[in-house]
Amino acid sequence: MTLNFSQLWRYDDLLLHGALLTLLLTVIAAVAGTLIGVCGAVLVRGGPRPVRWAIRGYIEVIRNTPALIQLFIIFFVLPSLGLRLPPFEAAAVALSIYFGAYAIEIIRAGLDAIPRAQLEAGECLGLTRWQVFRHIVFLPALRTIYPSFTSQFVLLLLGTSLASQVSAEELFHTGGFIDSRTFRSFEVYAVVCAIYFALVMAFKLVFAGLQRLMFRWPVRR
Repeated sequence: MTLNFSQLWRYDDLLLHGALLTLLLTVIAAVAGTLIGVCGAVLVRGGPRPVRWAIRGYIEVIRNTPALIQLFIIFFVLPSLGLRLPPFEAAAVALSIYFGAYAIEIIRAGLDAIPRAQLEAGECLGLTRWQVFRHIVFLPALRTIYPSFTSQFVLLLLGTSLASQVSAEELFHTGGFIDSRTFRSFEVYAVVCAIYFALVMAFKLVFAGLQRLMFRWPVRR
């Protein structure tokens, strides 16, 4: 078998379009999932007991079932209940819910890592609850969760390929379309894999740069 990538260059605009939709889907799911994570973590730590139980149930169900099944439920089952979503929107909702379950646990762990004595010291100094959060909780908690959160973001980016199963026109779906036209499976998926790898490495470099800028103070061991 001889490799021939020349046929793929005719579809460079489709590959670019697929990569952009993959990035858009990742960003939407990450932002929505982060909002779910922040609200869920706060309610898990201080909400009413029924709310805490409900959030715990949500976390356990989402984290212990395949994301693909969750996507299929939203895309194929919800229309029978009167809620029909286009492929891209269904994928965005499913991935947001999936990312949110992990974000709740990551953020909760970061908040729990702040020693209670530091919070009490801030209250003794007369700081308001917002000031305690801003000056004592926020940055140390963010530093604690940053590696886990960025790793989860990368997994989310790679997980967007599941959206191809409901015909959302992201990168992996685009690769399948090009393969059906060129019959050059190895070359197509090698290029798709290279694009995913490039996106992941670009985000890792950005995250590493942000980490050096935001967390420059030393940590006592």
